[in-house]
Amino acid sequence: MVVRMRHTRSQTNSRRSHHRLKNPALSKDEQGNTHLRHRMSPATGTYRGRKVVNLSAKIEKRAKKTKEAENAR
Repeated sequence: MVVRMRHTRSQTNSRRSHHRLKNPALSKDEQGNTHLRHRMSPATGTYRGRKVVNLSAKIEKRAKKTKEAENAR
């Protein structure tokens, strides 16, 4: 049978010292915008030099959707 003992504050805090948040790894695209690694650049819509998302179409769609919502009120 194992004796169970309460951990001291210092022992608990020493274990938790490795739980701290690290700085996120950032990358720069061709235009110099920073973005998270292995993710699309939200400013340009590119990933690894390829155009993944057409941001202008996305903005137009969002504007149309908000306009329709305002007209429905």
